[in-house]
Amino acid sequence: MGKYDSFFKLAKEAGIEQAELYLAESRSLSISLFHGEIDNYSDNNGYTILARGMINGKFGAASCDVWNKEKAQYLVKEIVNNAGVIENEDPMFIFEGSEKYKKVNTYNPELGKVSIETKIEKLHELETKLRAFDKRIVEVASVEYEESESKITLINTKGLKLAQRSNFYAYIGQVVAREGQQTKSGYDYYFDNDFSKLDIDKLAAKIGKDTVDQLGGEPCNTANYKAVLAPSVVKSLLSFLVGHCDAEEVQKQSSLFIGKLGQKVLSKKITIEDRPLERNVFARWFDDEGVATYNKAIFKNGVLQTYLYNLTTAAKDGVKSTGNGYRAGGKMGTSSTYCVLKPGKKSQEELFKEVGEGVYITDVSGLHAGMNPQSGNFSLQSTGYLIKNGKRDRPLDIITVGGNLLQLFNDVLEVGSDLESSPNGVAAPSLLIKNIAVSGK
Repeated sequence: MGKYDSFFKLAKEAGIEQAELYLAESRSLSISLFHGEIDNYSDNNGYTILARGMINGKFGAASCDVWNKEKAQYLVKEIVNNAGVIENEDPMFIFEGSEKYKKVNTYNPELGKVSIETKIEKLHELETKLRAFDKRIVEVASVEYEESESKITLINTKGLKLAQRSNFYAYIGQVVAREGQQTKSGYDYYFDNDFSKLDIDKLAAKIGKDTVDQLGGEPCNTANYKAVLAPSVVKSLLSFLVGHCDAEEVQKQSSLFIGKLGQKVLSKKITIEDRPLERNVFARWFDDEGVATYNKAIFKNGVLQTYLYNLTTAAKDGVKSTGNGYRAGGKMGTSSTYCVLKPGKKSQEELFKEVGEGVYITDVSGLHAGMNPQSGNFSLQSTGYLIKNGKRDRPLDIITVGGNLLQLFNDVLEVGSDLESSPNGVAAPSLLIKNIAVSGK
């Protein structure tokens, strides 16, 4: 008898016609140093069970964080109770499974074999190298190690049983640099699930250089400029852009892309893909509803190819799910898995050369406050550099960039080759923008 058979037996006895268990097992390790001493060490295991079921045509849901016979009874009782009071008219489904799955396994068991001592030793090495990088670095604010491992299992009464494991680690450093009366901070990270690829020297040098290079900055003149946006900036903006492709947002009339399928809405230089089957730490071969995932273009040469659907939103539009159903808390939402803005062939230096005279924006802050989700208008505090004679020049400080999200992605003249990924599953290169408003002095 399987571990969870008691739940399905009790569900059937209670009159639940269809039932599902979604099991999320996780382990997270977090270690940080401050001035050579460990100031945080946590090693936690998590276990979440989300149950759904249909009774008398109504869906109910329940959750718990341990498993035993009593919890199985509790879940069944809560499903029955919730189904009686929830008045959501949206169609809900227990999925019978896709015709075909393309399994991708990127779980690396070797990561768990690396000793804690080795992981801490690398933290000390990172802190030492950051402190020694430049005499203007006056503080190593933190160095951190994060490791995560998860297993997702989906079982239902239609015979579906799917499981996938994943893991990754990250090293993060943050420093403070000072010159005269000016103080700047900077941070960066490296993540992967292959520990042998870690290069502490490279990470320390990037964090140190990016921070001290900001010193001596001052505002530029307020004007419209040709601009190069760094990959970190593009990744932040890309998350907002693709969020408008969520079919639920379209159905709620709150998307910028209502009625735009098949239309050119961005620069022809822009192709954005969802790549859940890419062999990296983000790989998922089924979504949280059990639908097979597949690589797909969301935008191709600026043309909107598809919205992102789960089973419920797909049923509303009379189409198939795109395999993008993911849970946010207890709600089934929609998300890209690994969202990639397809890189071009030109280096960042070549983009600077094409700009001639302009700005290079390396960081934006206050996105959630400074971005209007309905209109796409934004005004964001920023840092960066002037571009003079086709090369990066002096640093910029206390500037604000403003514009409109759709207009900005329409104004892309070139896409760089310097693709960078972030831990939230978004990857992008630098972009050359025809025009951006900068407020300075």
